[in-house]
Amino acid sequence: MDVAQVLHMNGGLGETSYANNSLIQRKVIWMTKAISKEAITEVYKSMQQVQVLPNPKCFCIAELGCSSGPNTLFIATELLKTLHQLSLRQGHHLPEFQILLNDLPGTDFNSIFLYLLPTFQTELIQELGPGFGPCFVSGVPGSFYTRLFAANSLHFVHSSYSLMWLSKVPEGLELNKDNIYMARESPKNVINAYYEQFQRDFSSFLKCRSEEIVVGGRMVLTILGRKSEKAASKECCYIWELLAQSLKEMVLEGKIEEEKLHSFNIPQYTPSPEEVRKEVEKEGSFGINKVEATEIRWAACGSWGLNEGYNVASCMRSVAESLVVEHFGESVIDQLFQKYENILSDCMSKEDNMFINVTVSITRRD
Repeated sequence: MDVAQVLHMNGGLGETSYANNSLIQRKVIWMTKAISKEAITEVYKSMQQVQVLPNPKCFCIAELGCSSGPNTLFIATELLKTLHQLSLRQGHHLPEFQILLNDLPGTDFNSIFLYLLPTFQTELIQELGPGFGPCFVSGVPGSFYTRLFAANSLHFVHSSYSLMWLSKVPEGLELNKDNIYMARESPKNVINAYYEQFQRDFSSFLKCRSEEIVVGGRMVLTILGRKSEKAASKECCYIWELLAQSLKEMVLEGKIEEEKLHSFNIPQYTPSPEEVRKEVEKEGSFGINKVEATEIRWAACGSWGLNEGYNVASCMRSVAESLVVEHFGESVIDQLFQKYENILSDCMSKEDNMFINVTVSITRRD
């Protein structure tokens, strides 16, 4: 599977679209917004000290793993408001702004520019006044594990719920069999293969961004992760174990070939705060300002009190459907996620499960 060509969140505005099933991602961005605002405030202050960071004519913000939906421009809007307030408070003239939206090529960029961008521009003018700007928005399709932007062109980079995706399915997973991700019973070599792929990918990500971000520029990255130092702990693997259970039921019913199940693996790694810290320090281009772990209930995928199993299954479908369709075909999708919904509903009626978020704020070193 060529992950860069296959993986994308569900496009459009329909019932199974990412746009309509990404409430929990928005809540996580909101939870970590203070860290992003603090980081961009420090970049702005450095701009006012020319010897630290020269005051640019254009301030450039990149959103990596932007997807398509109401979250795409959410943090950019909040950051622009922060910069506007800072400039008014200190009596400084703001530069022009450029927002660069990156995701893999299969992303529904058309919906961003047809439906989301006009609303974004209108709301900016209404809230900040016609004198604000100009603000230019561009789409940049491609893998963030490669170079995407010109050298020394970015001042601030944000990414949320994207960097847990790997550039490829790790090699050497043949013994993982009935599991589709790391599981508590996965062999040690499988766990190691996932971790080593994460190390290679995250190191590549940091190296590429180090060439693109100006000295003193910052990144705030939130990654779906774990608190435990055990890579296959329940807190990060259980959500995929339940999808694997749904697939196994379809194998028993003769609707999916067992060989297909055995060869399907999710290209994802959910790191601990310490693993993230270790990779940043090892790569060496960035200084760490903050690393923290937070948690949010699975049930936050939807509104309180509604069908929680349906909400989580719909969220996961909007995220993983492209991978499942590529491997198993489109004909099994509706039945698979109905089974998944039933399993999730039963599970969530008995226990309160959490997603763990690892957020790191880092600064480009000289």
